[in-house]
Amino acid sequence: MLLAELEIRHSRPIAPTRRVALGDDLFLPTEPPPGFGGILLACVIATFSQQLDEEMADELDDLLDDLEQGRRISQPQLRHRFQVDVIGLDRSHHRLYGAGGSYHLDIELKGHPMPQVLGAAYAAGMLSRDAKASVFRLLRKATLWAGEPGPRLLAFLLGTEAASRSWTTAANDERWAMAVLGFDAADLPDADDVGRRYRDLVRLAHPDAGGDASVAGHRITELNEARRVLLRTG
Repeated sequence: MLLAELEIRHSRPIAPTRRVALGDDLFLPTEPPPGFGGILLACVIATFSQQLDEEMADELDDLLDDLEQGRRISQPQLRHRFQVDVIGLDRSHHRLYGAGGSYHLDIELKGHPMPQVLGAAYAAGMLSRDAKASVFRLLRKATLWAGEPGPRLLAFLLGTEAASRSWTTAANDERWAMAVLGFDAADLPDADDVGRRYRDLVRLAHPDAGGDASVAGHRITELNEARRVLLRTG
């Protein structure tokens, strides 16, 4: 059974311009949040964002913040122009299927990764206000994935680990966010300091860098939420 679908329209590889749009085949349910639609968007982000260099990854973080907050997005972003017109654009389809409690991802792997990342991000920005917080939380977690799309990716996105204090109970607590990122509570850091500290701690938490694999998922999710809180209040 089809659970979610995303059609992304984008310039062909030989085209002189870089354009991206959303197609007509959009089925992104978000009830209860993040819903199957949010899961599919996160899977697309996870699959393609790992191919971006560090500069582009930082720009994507900023774009996700702007889209979640509903800010006006100037164009182009990440060297691509988002538009409504789809004439002359190629298309990619991404789908999530489910049956009997199991799930199957159908991610179309073709072309440059950036249009796929941008298409998923812009689609998330068009979701309802009630769904956005949960969906964008999942998208930020997705940017940390390294691997192929499949059951392990779904387990990574949906997995939960026990912790002494959950980010879900403190997501708007500035003091908590400062502590998670290791800042002095008396001095609010600027956005650049938050970004640098966040990236350093994520690298340390990742199992590939020696982090504890049993708690890495929860730790990285906490860091994502702490960064969001401080950038919102800074």
